[in-house]
Amino acid sequence: MSGGGGDGSNRRRVVVLGGGVTGLSAAFNAQKLAREADRDIDLTVVERSDRFGGKINTLRKDGFVIEKGPDSFLARKTPILTISRDLGITDQLVATNPAGKKTYIVRDGKLHPMPPGLVLGIPTQLTPFLGSGLLSFGGKARAALDFVLPKRHESGDESLGGFLSRRLGDEVLQRIAEPLLAGIYAGDTRELSLQATFPQFQAAERNHRSLIRGMMASGKAAASAQTAIDPNLWPPALQKSVFLSYRGGLSTLVEALLKALQGARLLAGVGAETIVKAGGGGYRIGLSDGEQLAADEVIVTLPLHETAGLFPGLGEMRALGSMRYVSVANVILAYDRSTVGHPLDGSGFLVPRSERRLITACTWTSSKWQHTAPQGKALLRCYVGRSGEEDNVELADDEMIARVRRDIRELMGVDAAPLFTEITRLRRSMPQYPVGHLDNVRRARAEMNAAMPGVYVTGAGFHGVGIPDCVRQGREAAQQLLERL
Repeated sequence: MSGGGGDGSNRRRVVVLGGGVTGLSAAFNAQKLAREADRDIDLTVVERSDRFGGKINTLRKDGFVIEKGPDSFLARKTPILTISRDLGITDQLVATNPAGKKTYIVRDGKLHPMPPGLVLGIPTQLTPFLGSGLLSFGGKARAALDFVLPKRHESGDESLGGFLSRRLGDEVLQRIAEPLLAGIYAGDTRELSLQATFPQFQAAERNHRSLIRGMMASGKAAASAQTAIDPNLWPPALQKSVFLSYRGGLSTLVEALLKALQGARLLAGVGAETIVKAGGGGYRIGLSDGEQLAADEVIVTLPLHETAGLFPGLGEMRALGSMRYVSVANVILAYDRSTVGHPLDGSGFLVPRSERRLITACTWTSSKWQHTAPQGKALLRCYVGRSGEEDNVELADDEMIARVRRDIRELMGVDAAPLFTEITRLRRSMPQYPVGHLDNVRRARAEMNAAMPGVYVTGAGFHGVGIPDCVRQGREAAQQLLERL
């Protein structure tokens, strides 16, 4: 066996399985908290692929900063701001272009501006909402019924789509909310758990009866809380931006984490095949290259189906591991700006299912983020694939690019040949939290704690897919580990 700790010393052997942002956050925080508690640990991070960072993958090419995975994170979620401060990279944070805030939604082949005041697709300013060309008069009238409809008294979970349809009607769901909210998960809102995705909607209905009134109230509360933000976490110049990134791309975070983990053993290109209890306590982890790692504590941050495969005797974990993951792709198109006739006067557009397009959204990256393209160039990023449309992800490269360019030509009038293109396929990458997901997680973790004490399971399949959510979950797993030590 390898991994240290077998000499009778007090050093604890900690192994983190998965080198995505959750795993790297867990490893970084375990190392930091152990140092602060004056505890000695031997730390190993195991990553099956040949690179660390998981879905975060920045391509720096010809002066462009291109995200092949996620392109930003929500500024209001402070765990990533905290870790940025701890890593000394807050000076690298960048905000979205103030001139590029407008977002469009496609209706009948035309781009319609999203009305001001939408918060997660919920109208909080009635005048622009009622004047929008995105909805029919009947759709707007149905949404207005939210002010008089009774609230649901049951406290249990329901589907996100069912909730929004019940409060605002099918047209708001299909034309505005579904392309906006489901785009985060590439999912079907009728199947996604409300409590696991947007619990604030349920709280708004419970506390204010009306979803719209509740979101108006939460918006005012968020605005008043803005002045209480610690400027050491959130530089003042960035406080008005909904999304943030780093000047050199999101891989800046991964690179800083790996630099901070230089004292750890980092294993890439090898995966865990088995985890079994060791005779003298702790665990023995069998790796795909035949090595056996000894561990006193293990943090598992793998996709749920991989995590479940490591614990075949745990029925609740196996059931949780059956959760679907959707495959998606993105297509990068780089242009000379002079060849793009569209004004690119916003951050991009969303495409409802009813439009029957290949692309599900398009980000005007160089307009949204000023650091992403050289002067005189333009960068677009188009998204392909969602629940029910996953076959599109497997189109041949030439066909995918041709069909994406056709959508761009018909929706934006851009017919120029791109300088270059990049396709990234992210297979089984988007967890689809079903109704009742949080109860499933509680049962699986209780089972794990009883059967495998010292093994902590976490990651995007549990409590949030965004980068700050993954950073937070990694930190929480490290805190639990240190409490046990």
